Amino acid sequence: MSMDSPLPRQGSAGIPGVSAAPGDPAPVFAAIDLGTNNCRLLIARPHRDRLGRENFRVIEAFSRIVRLGEGLSLSGRLSDAAMARTIEALKICSEKMARRNVAFARAVATEACRRAANGVEFLHEVKVATGISLDIISTAEEARLALTGCAPLLEAPHRQAIVFDIGGGSTEILWARLLGGGRTEVIDWISLPFGVVNLTERFGPGDSHSGSYAQMIDTVAEALQPFEARHNLSQQLKTGHIQVLGTSGTVTTLAGVHLNLPRYERRHVDGCWLEFPTVIEQSRRLAAQSVPERALYPCIGEERADLVVAGCAILEALYRFWPATRLRVADRGVREGVLVELMRQQRRKTS
Repeated sequence: MSMDSPLPRQGSAGIPGVSAAPGDPAPVFAAIDLGTNNCRLLIARPHRDRLGRENFRVIEAFSRIVRLGEGLSLSGRLSDAAMARTIEALKICSEKMARRNVAFARAVATEACRRAANGVEFLHEVKVATGISLDIISTAEEARLALTGCAPLLEAPHRQAIVFDIGGGSTEILWARLLGGGRTEVIDWISLPFGVVNLTERFGPGDSHSGSYAQMIDTVAEALQPFEARHNLSQQLKTGHIQVLGTSGTVTTLAGVHLNLPRYERRHVDGCWLEFPTVIEQSRRLAAQSVPERALYPCIGEERADLVVAGCAILEALYRFWPATRLRVADRGVREGVLVELMRQQRRKTS
């Protein structure tokens, strides 16, 4: 499956009345990624880097924890409070896009809207309240977009990569071949039905004293085992030709904690390399702490304190099978992938 092949779309998204200025050589693009936990917006213009490679330059970014999937694993529905929080965040996105005169946009929704019995109804409410049309994308498309967004961080001399995206309601894992020039090809992928929100709701905020942290790890590892058995990636990892990259709030948060940042700063985190065993040690220390103690870390805070250990458990389950020496951290993913695809599609239309 080539990441450069024409990509199926489930619809377009944007704001009514927003269009490019006639003859504008660099129209503005926007991508919204509405997950189970976060609502993220990225606004950018096409740009070529120093080597002449196609890229984009970010004009504005926005991210808010909305916990759209809160309670979903128990009720099967999005709650009124969660939908209200999310719509307020999307109103901000709509205002920012209008102010930046966005010409091309796409907004995607993932696991919470996929699972919820009232997911389609919620999308209608969003459209009425904000003018934004959300596409509910499949796990396959979510995985592909995440890989596309992270591709610039996959580098030689590695020939292949294991890329994982720990979300709020699911975790996508890809095994990809690196073709050079930022191009990738998916060999295989899997979506696990575990993310930081639903795993926390099932086991609690996680701690090493009660054993819930270990239970989380075992639960995720059991679901991951068939994928490892199919490909035996643990043995291939020993060749040194496979790069391991993580994209999610979990890995970026842990990077911020490891780097002892007084506040989260993307420029210090995106693209950094961490010793994977050190990350696991940090995860276990957090699991041994109470929720208030975790909240004292500036890069965790109160909003993530109850969820972060579930992400650590998913990460440790991955490490159980794939104990790489180093882990590369990506503060990028689905929304960057959406932007890249939008720009490619527009370029094809105008070429």
